Amino acid sequence: MALFLGFDTSNYTTSVALYDDETGRLHPCGRLLPVEKGQKGLRQSDAVFHHVKQLPELLGQLPKGEKISAVGVSIRPRDAEGSYMPCFLSGLAAAHAAAYAANVPLYTFSHQAGHMAAAALGAKRLDLLDVPFLAWHLSGGTTELLHVCPGDAEMPLRVTLLGGTTDLSAGQIIDRAGVAMGLPFPAGPEMDRLALSYPGIAEAAPLWTKEGQLSFSGLENKVLEKIERGEGKEAVAAFVMASVARSVLRVTQWARKQYPGLPLLCSGGVASSRFLRQKLSDAVYSPAKFSADNAIGVAVLTARRFQKEAGQ
Repeated sequence: MALFLGFDTSNYTTSVALYDDETGRLHPCGRLLPVEKGQKGLRQSDAVFHHVKQLPELLGQLPKGEKISAVGVSIRPRDAEGSYMPCFLSGLAAAHAAAYAANVPLYTFSHQAGHMAAAALGAKRLDLLDVPFLAWHLSGGTTELLHVCPGDAEMPLRVTLLGGTTDLSAGQIIDRAGVAMGLPFPAGPEMDRLALSYPGIAEAAPLWTKEGQLSFSGLENKVLEKIERGEGKEAVAAFVMASVARSVLRVTQWARKQYPGLPLLCSGGVASSRFLRQKLSDAVYSPAKFSADNAIGVAVLTARRFQKEAGQ
């Protein structure tokens, strides 16, 4: 048995995970960062504070007495020059301590790579990590369409950015709309529930898209207008989710013409939306717990790198 410990400290969630790559046993623990009612996010200094506070509590929920073979941690948002957020330093400090105490290797990855690995595991499609594929990373901070190829030990996934948002991310516009309606942050799950409960045909805003690019500019103002007119929460939520889905679908259609035949993997918290999955039904999805921010993918990437270095 080989156990691997993963850490991920994003701007939304503190998470740790134990993964046994031989049996598939998985023990993830995560907790959202607390956000005051009416607020649309956290400052980085506050995120770091809450991660430092929550990490010991989450580690205390993991099985004790287990022998760890390696530790992995996400240290940057994506594998791109200049990609940096202070919140990931919290996980790095904890991972260093864990690896030192266990006298095992420490591997570092990007948050984005972890998202894709978690989605692949949840969908029972780890084989995707060994072949070229297309991927959407749809989350509170990111809306990117990617072309992904197998990499090397230090960077397991080689990512080429094909397109994405030119302004707000899908998660940001969904959260802003939800907060404007009085929903708690992050608002995605409740917005999805409301949209699915809307009995009519959801209206979609004709937002700008061009090849791989999309923009959510103007959508927030349209939402505020609907709220001021007294439209119901279900109708407004359906409008937002339909608008996001329409833009994502149009850009996806463009990408598939450029790379015919490649599978499409959807990762990130927004990818757990059942409304979106109905509109983009021919993609690879994972259960919701593998889509939102988590340390599962980091643990998977840690296991794969350890086994490669061991020659297995």
